[in-house]
Amino acid sequence: MEKNEKQACAIKTSVGGQALLEGIMMKGPFKSAMAVRKPDGGIDISTWDTKQPTGIRKVPFIRGTFNFIDTLIQGYNCLMRSAEISGQEEEPDKFELWLNKVFGKAAGTIFSTIVTVIAAALAIGLFFGLPAVVGGFAGKYIESKVALSAIEGVIKIALFFIYIIGVSKMEDIHRTFMYHGAEHKTIFCYEQGLELTVENVRKQKRFHPRCGTSFMLIVLIVSILVSSVITWDNVLIRVVLKVLMLPITVGISYEIIKFAGRHDNWFTKIISAPGLWFQNFTTQEPDDSMIEVAIAAVTPVLPENPEDAAY
Repeated sequence: MEKNEKQACAIKTSVGGQALLEGIMMKGPFKSAMAVRKPDGGIDISTWDTKQPTGIRKVPFIRGTFNFIDTLIQGYNCLMRSAEISGQEEEPDKFELWLNKVFGKAAGTIFSTIVTVIAAALAIGLFFGLPAVVGGFAGKYIESKVALSAIEGVIKIALFFIYIIGVSKMEDIHRTFMYHGAEHKTIFCYEQGLELTVENVRKQKRFHPRCGTSFMLIVLIVSILVSSVITWDNVLIRVVLKVLMLPITVGISYEIIKFAGRHDNWFTKIISAPGLWFQNFTTQEPDDSMIEVAIAAVTPVLPENPEDAAY
């Protein structure tokens, strides 16, 4: 009997994943896997042990930051690997060739670090610096710190919306969002206790309350409340303090998204509503070949006992 046939009733599962380039990464309680569609039409599947949290990494409101960092690192590595497997890796430019010549095997790590630092700097400038500048200007006319924090929060959310909607128009990103939809549908199928077949997965909804999109929106909303305690008028100090308080924001947001994923009531529906709505942009209906990849990715990570995957 198959693993998914042993599941007698619907459950809330901790299994989650990430869409890649022509593929999907799934993370289960004990195993993680990545499935990528190869240029010849086959599916490349790789598995590894899921890193188990220990010590402080298990403490509520602290674990969220560690989990977020681990997810970013693993997600980036899987994304780069999926580009290689799917044949979408670009030819190295002159800078990459120079790094390879000078640093040899360490060039890849150095290049990834440079890209990450630049991306982080741009993100801080866009989502912290720009709203703080606008908030500083508005502060000349508005005395309420809560109102100013709300204005900055609205700007962050608007920038996030514009960015996501903009990149969704790109062909490669649109296909990735289709894989994102396949990921959600496959997890829903498993949670409903149904056999993991293309036909069963296709019938499922593609909007999931534990999605990373929902998490990012919650982070932005929580940041409005957390940032309201920052009263410094100096823009640079405000930006630095908000960056330093990011672990607090992420920690609170992580516990909220876990609570929403574990429960189904009026409160969690209100919490999940904005993220579920926004998934209209970050997920798209997948085709059957994408669903096949999602099933290939999730199957190896499902435990023998479905209760081990329960939230």
